[in-house]
Amino acid sequence: MQWWDSYRAVYGTELRAEAMVLADHGWAVVPGTFPQGEVWSGCPDAAQDGPCPVLDDWARRASTDCDQIADWWSGLPYSILLPTGLTFDVLEVPATVGRRAAAVLRAVGVPVPIAATPTGEWLFPVLPGEPLRPDLAERAGIVLHGRGSWFVAPPSTHPQGSAHWRVRPAACSWNLPDPFRVQDALAEAVAQRPAVAGGGSTYRLATVATGVRS
Repeated sequence: MQWWDSYRAVYGTELRAEAMVLADHGWAVVPGTFPQGEVWSGCPDAAQDGPCPVLDDWARRASTDCDQIADWWSGLPYSILLPTGLTFDVLEVPATVGRRAAAVLRAVGVPVPIAATPTGEWLFPVLPGEPLRPDLAERAGIVLHGRGSWFVAPPSTHPQGSAHWRVRPAACSWNLPDPFRVQDALAEAVAQRPAVAGGGSTYRLATVATGVRS
């Protein structure tokens, strides 16, 4: 228990500090279950398929209040969960698609925050309200997290390792991108068009750059 107590103190401080940063920019947080070995812990009968909120009525109780956050992360190293569907939605995609989409967005100068999980998902927070395009919805592994779901924020851990930022929100001045632009980049990535790597332009790249809907 001595090792666990030391880990909990150090890592809990890191989680609390990151939760404070998110809250300071208006991203409400809520504590989630955390791994102890291969077991998810933090609340009775915790789901074992990944992190989930430890609070009843978690969406309503998500907070940006510093005192509340300090209290939540004063003991156990809870995961940091951010409810989706209000401040932002999150597009979850396989890492291979995420890398190509990030290249598309860089090519047209659209900065976006991007997180990655140790289980192989890339996560794109976007402005809320845009439904998932049918051509993306039919693709395995592409999920839109909206109202009633949540985003597992770095540096929350999984048994396989820690979530991390590929592009931190601060690099984008905490501005969230137009969801249509990101979905258009994902569609470009799924199509695996070679113009992205070569720096050329396609019709889809032009629509991402201008925001014109087709």
